[in-house]
Amino acid sequence: MNFDDRSDTAPAAAPVITVSALNQAVARLLERSFPLAWISGEVSNFTRAASGHWYFTLKDDAAQVRAVMFRGRAQYAGFVPREGDKVEVRALVTLYGPRGDYQINVEAIRRAGVGSLFEAFQRLKEKLDAAGLFHPERKRALPMFARTIGIVTSPQAAALRDVLTALKRRAPHVRVILYPAPVQGQFSAQKIAAAIDTASLRGECDVLIVCRGGGSIEDLWSFNDEEVAYAVANCRMPVISGVGHETDFTICDFAADLRAATPTAAAELAATPHADWMASLRTDVTDLRRAMRRALNDAEQTLDNHARRLLNPGAQIRQQRIKLQSLAGALTHANRAPLTQARHQLDRLGGR
Repeated sequence: MNFDDRSDTAPAAAPVITVSALNQAVARLLERSFPLAWISGEVSNFTRAASGHWYFTLKDDAAQVRAVMFRGRAQYAGFVPREGDKVEVRALVTLYGPRGDYQINVEAIRRAGVGSLFEAFQRLKEKLDAAGLFHPERKRALPMFARTIGIVTSPQAAALRDVLTALKRRAPHVRVILYPAPVQGQFSAQKIAAAIDTASLRGECDVLIVCRGGGSIEDLWSFNDEEVAYAVANCRMPVISGVGHETDFTICDFAADLRAATPTAAAELAATPHADWMASLRTDVTDLRRAMRRALNDAEQTLDNHARRLLNPGAQIRQQRIKLQSLAGALTHANRAPLTQARHQLDRLGGR
């Protein structure tokens, strides 16, 4: 066999690719093979770069993986993880081309266990909604001018100071009654419900504020309790829920007659400002005076109409005297006319 024969039958040489092309191909393969998934682990080596991106390692007892969360996603995380935090991340498996390192790109992060808590929240919300606790027709209007406001919260809570400060500034005339209850911890939900029931039973206030400051979903979990929801829904007076911050939602919010974004906002909704109250009173006084003046003018006009139809007794006598004189004159004329006519006729006859 000669050289030419061997070259005709020899296989073609395999293509040669660059390292960059290899890494890009592997990255595409990983991204296609592993869809977005939730991954749990412990945070270590956390770094927040000047660019705003987060870099950390996610690990468990047997393995670890590098993770990156870019600034566009990190700004919506809701918290900054710390070393040792147990978290769950929603991530895409990929490869960092320049180093050839396999890593995960994190799109969302939450504290470990939040997923199961959220599912429990959704189940209870759907159950209570089906029972009618959240229906709009159950919601009651707040009193326009509350004289007494009840507050269910912890005496040590910053939320209580915020509410009292707002009420003092906005409506110093309003009386405040505190129904103390712990706002987190073991048995706190039962104690919150008991405090609401106490306020309802006593009936001392015109409106009730149930509040606490912001926190994680675990911190606010006492307000995601069925017993608390029924206590709020069955309360005799309107209830304002001021739990957490503007982005926080609890079962208590849905059961209440009105939700406030913060405890301070709850106080502002519950109490009409003193200046507004005085302005309303001045408006009422003006309206009352106008109504009284209008009623008095109408009465005077009616009296004038009756007076025009009702003659003075002396004037009535004068009118009757004139009428009588007129009738007497007519009677005299009627009597004299035949006699005068007869006399004239007699005179004519005598002249003949």
